[in-house]
Amino acid sequence: MRALVGIAAAMTLTIGSFANAQDAKPVKIGVLEDLSGAYADITGKGTVTAAQLAVEDFGKTVIGRPIELVIADHQNKADIGAAIARKWYNEDNVDMIVGLGNSSVSLAVRELAKQNGKINIAASPGTTELTGKACSPTGFQWNNNNFAQANTIASSIVKAGGEKTFIIAPDYTFGKSLAENITKFTTRAGGKVVGQVFPPLGNTDFSSFFLQAQSSGADNIALAMAGSDLINFIKQSSEFGLSESGQKMSAYSMYISDVKALGLNLTKGLYIAETYYWDMDDQTRAFGKRIQEKIGLMPNGLQVSTYSAVNHYLKSVQAAGTTDPVKVAEQMHKLPVNDFYSHNVRVREDGQLMRDYYLMKVKAPEDSHSEWDLLEKVSTIPNGAAYQTPAESECPLLHRP
Repeated sequence: MRALVGIAAAMTLTIGSFANAQDAKPVKIGVLEDLSGAYADITGKGTVTAAQLAVEDFGKTVIGRPIELVIADHQNKADIGAAIARKWYNEDNVDMIVGLGNSSVSLAVRELAKQNGKINIAASPGTTELTGKACSPTGFQWNNNNFAQANTIASSIVKAGGEKTFIIAPDYTFGKSLAENITKFTTRAGGKVVGQVFPPLGNTDFSSFFLQAQSSGADNIALAMAGSDLINFIKQSSEFGLSESGQKMSAYSMYISDVKALGLNLTKGLYIAETYYWDMDDQTRAFGKRIQEKIGLMPNGLQVSTYSAVNHYLKSVQAAGTTDPVKVAEQMHKLPVNDFYSHNVRVREDGQLMRDYYLMKVKAPEDSHSEWDLLEKVSTIPNGAAYQTPAESECPLLHRP
């Protein structure tokens, strides 16, 4: 454990402590993300930049104290993520941890936060356990959720003719949770799952999994993977001629940077579930360009949700007049969430932010008119209706007498 804490200290970068409030104890926010692994492109620098912009836009101080960000790479390992969080909470006086892309890491940090009575906001992991069995009065899930992603896409796939589905998902908490929900909604829509496989995270050779998918008789291959795993799979699929065989693919955790990296020829027609798209209105376009100027890419819903989470946390600290976790969490539940793309969105008792969900479709090359004109909105599931209902949740906070 000492070795892990040493790694955490080496990985941590402190940003800002502002001179106009030098003598006051800072309000510390920890951004704990994948900065170097399979999910670095869809979280990573974009998430860090979003958090920095949130602090900048808020004004760099709150309740008369400077706001300080600390940043670390959890390397997609639950033990390393937990070691960093433990040091932050217990030694470095970090008030809140945000980001947490990787379901295993997020669950490890959630348990630690519950034990210490601390706030954590999961802005990018998809496991439903965060607002299910692992829910907490001081824990939040700010964006995507495997239930909502599967709910948004699976029924549309079946309606479009994809009656037989084969699932390929990474072999850890996120993949298994998403595969379970894809199965649920495919079956509910009248389709059938004819097989599933679970490659290890970070796999580079998908040939054996292609062969299983091809021989399964499926007309749809559901990709319950993300980041570099997803990109590698789709690139290799063209070499195996999956599209020529008549099998189609659906991507349950794909983002705009993935589409850009792969190109429209390989991704056209794929369905994507998202909570944000840069070209929806003037405010989303303006924010997207701010991120693009700093990292060279348009942001996705995972990244901008960190901006939203940090902004709402700071508003709640201001309203509470303290960083006491219980009092701040009460304000986070009480105040509606408002920012450049969230408009009076409520936080449910289990910590789930009840966002609109959008079914997006990747454009064909001939329909794209600029570099980042890559997606079109197909439909909207409004007001959190894509997420599990209280009756479907295992969170005890939703079932209190």
